[in-house]
Amino acid sequence: MSEHKDFQHKLDQYAELAVKVGVNVQDGQDLWVAAPLGTQELVRKIVRHAYMAGAKSVHVQWEDEDIIRMQYELAPDETFQEFPIWLSEAFEWVVDRKGAFLQVEANDPDLLKGIDPERIQDFEKAKGLALDRFYEAIDTDSISWSIIAMPSRKWANKVFPHLNQKEQMDTLWDRIFASVRIGSEDPVAEWRSHIDTLKKKANELNKMKLTGLHYTADGTDLTIELHEDHQWLTGASTTPSGTDFIANMPTEEVYTVPVRTGVNGIVKSTKPLAYNGNVIEDFTLTFEKGKIAEIHAGEGLDILEKLIETDEGASYLGEVALVPHKSPISDTGILFFNTLFDENASNHLAIGSAYPTCIKDSQTLSDEEKEDKGLNESVVHEDFMIGSSHMNIDGILQDGSRVAIFRDGNWAF
Repeated sequence: MSEHKDFQHKLDQYAELAVKVGVNVQDGQDLWVAAPLGTQELVRKIVRHAYMAGAKSVHVQWEDEDIIRMQYELAPDETFQEFPIWLSEAFEWVVDRKGAFLQVEANDPDLLKGIDPERIQDFEKAKGLALDRFYEAIDTDSISWSIIAMPSRKWANKVFPHLNQKEQMDTLWDRIFASVRIGSEDPVAEWRSHIDTLKKKANELNKMKLTGLHYTADGTDLTIELHEDHQWLTGASTTPSGTDFIANMPTEEVYTVPVRTGVNGIVKSTKPLAYNGNVIEDFTLTFEKGKIAEIHAGEGLDILEKLIETDEGASYLGEVALVPHKSPISDTGILFFNTLFDENASNHLAIGSAYPTCIKDSQTLSDEEKEDKGLNESVVHEDFMIGSSHMNIDGILQDGSRVAIFRDGNWAF
């Protein structure tokens, strides 16, 4: 098989995987695809596979990063304090029709470098409020959704600056294909086996009935309380109608929720955080009774401060995720400058909203009951990486004794 035909075969496998395993399009279902310009070749294959899988309609929302940058540079301040009503109604249409949502990422990590952080914060807040119903459907797995990625020239140059332009794109494609198990004879079967492995770890953690976790590493000494009704989940989810889907491709994590006010101590980031076209590096957060009380950063402090000031919930944690240091993406030794990949190479936490699905029987809980169980609410949910080969994590049992969860960055059981 020629190099071109081999690439096209892998690209077609990737599109099919996104449709059949990622969002798992059902017969008669609507699919919404959001993607930046430059991804047309992949998106067209996705649309084709979606219709072949029985989709009723496929709608593609294109984004142009050059225009986005222009808007942030030239538009008046009030532009960023509102979100188009017609667009929020379109997202609600997906929810109302029990549709599926697929995000294709190919972002320039430095897209908004130098832009006033106030503008970025204002728009994120306006967007979060306008899309509240849509994000609630995402957080509660009420609809199937998934995020995948493909290279762009600016992203590939950020990751592999030492290579020429063609080598940059080819190498990033190779890494993405490998991370989602493309190239094997049966990627779908490979994914089912992988998810089964993650579920076994989640089940073992659930049997422990932990009341907390204690993290220690260079620059980190953090204790996180867990509610008695917490449960560990994997990247594989199921909608109320019984449709299985995988929200992140790739995924290597098992995760749960912390008690909102039960986080104390200090945690140090171990990888840069690519957030809204900016890179935040070398930062530490100090928590007191769940709330971020002190912040330091080597780069991007102003962006990080604005993120945490987005709303009250943005200064608390909403997710605790475990990923062994020895895992496929981590083993590449590559810094992707993209959270979809970097979070699956490292233990991580998330600032902002919690996933209610990590609490047992959450579908029947009122907002007050969710609050009582320590679930955090925010218009933001931003993962940041804290894992390393030096990290140890103890699980705190109901009798106060401890059990080793991680030693030297990897599973200890």
